[in-house]
Amino acid sequence: MDIRKVKKLIELLEESNISEIEIQEGEESVRISRHPNGATWQPQPMPQYAQPYAPPAAAAPAAPGVDVEPAGASFRGEAVNSPMVGTFYRSPAPGAKSFVEVGDIVKQGDTVCIVEAMKMMNQIEADRDGVVEAILVEDGEPVEFDQPMIVLA
Repeated sequence: MDIRKVKKLIELLEESNISEIEIQEGEESVRISRHPNGATWQPQPMPQYAQPYAPPAAAAPAAPGVDVEPAGASFRGEAVNSPMVGTFYRSPAPGAKSFVEVGDIVKQGDTVCIVEAMKMMNQIEADRDGVVEAILVEDGEPVEFDQPMIVLA
């Protein structure tokens, strides 16, 4: 593979919000990742057809041990919105500890969740310091562009 193409892929990765890219040309392939030590995250299967985001009319009961707030609730803080359409994940790997829980203190730049889009794992960072007031999306649920996911007070 031409080194100029590899350099162009690196530039594309640096300029975008994607964390990993893999390209194959014939028998040659290259994989460029921002994951430290080659650690990758294996997602749960993505649903075939994602439903558009619409807040539910009534709050559904959350699974035990999951801090998810109802969509109709009002909050003091500001939401961290999804920068893209994809699937929301609270942890770096299935069964791993969540990035944040309600009540956690986060600093600007801390990873608060992952949104998978087209098999790419995009780490979503807090855009300001704050305390996690609410998590509005359940793990593995589809999210729409600009949909509120986490509220920081």
